[in-house]
Amino acid sequence: MTSIFKRALGGDFSRMHPRLQRRYDVSVTDGRACVGTGVMTHVWHAGFTRPFLLLGAQRNILVPEQGRQVPFTIENYPYVDSYGREAVTFVRSFDLGRRRRFDATMVYDPIRNGILEYVGSHQHVSVDLDLQVDERGGLTFRTGGFRLHERWLSCRLPKAVTGSALVRESYDDEAGEFRIEVTVSHSKLGPFFGYRGAFQVEYVDIAEHGVPATVRPRREEVRR
Repeated sequence: MTSIFKRALGGDFSRMHPRLQRRYDVSVTDGRACVGTGVMTHVWHAGFTRPFLLLGAQRNILVPEQGRQVPFTIENYPYVDSYGREAVTFVRSFDLGRRRRFDATMVYDPIRNGILEYVGSHQHVSVDLDLQVDERGGLTFRTGGFRLHERWLSCRLPKAVTGSALVRESYDDEAGEFRIEVTVSHSKLGPFFGYRGAFQVEYVDIAEHGVPATVRPRREEVRR
């Protein structure tokens, strides 16, 4: 089975930096996970957002603290979810005096021929992702509209109460590390959350070590 990112990017996958190609080629068939460790030089948010970030943190959505030189890990494990879809975890952990997590799970969406992201520990929120490879071989993620799934309710969230995220990831050959910058913005209020920094990765043999239960969502959602 081809990785979900290869399927979504098609021929553009080969335009990425070779280190990014390896990182985003994790799949169940390949049997490898990618675990990154590093430091975020700045984790920040606009002051007015803290109550909302505290609420989201209860389900591992965004981070309500700020800091500099913050130890960071990202765990990308491929697995087959309870609906038979290949999924890849994006579990980001920040050491901000206490450990905070920002969880997401990505699956391939055959309807859009793209990536569908479920956000949080219970996958209550889903969003379409637009992936693009830039002229330097970096990878950019942009979010589309957000949707809420809770019990019988499934609806699109109005833009007035959501933001849009821009994620840029690249590889620095000179430093020998991946660089990442994330910015979440509101159409009227401007940027309100983000982080940036660098990390290195190692690859984990899933057949030998398995997929930790701690990185999988507590609840899985099939609605898109």
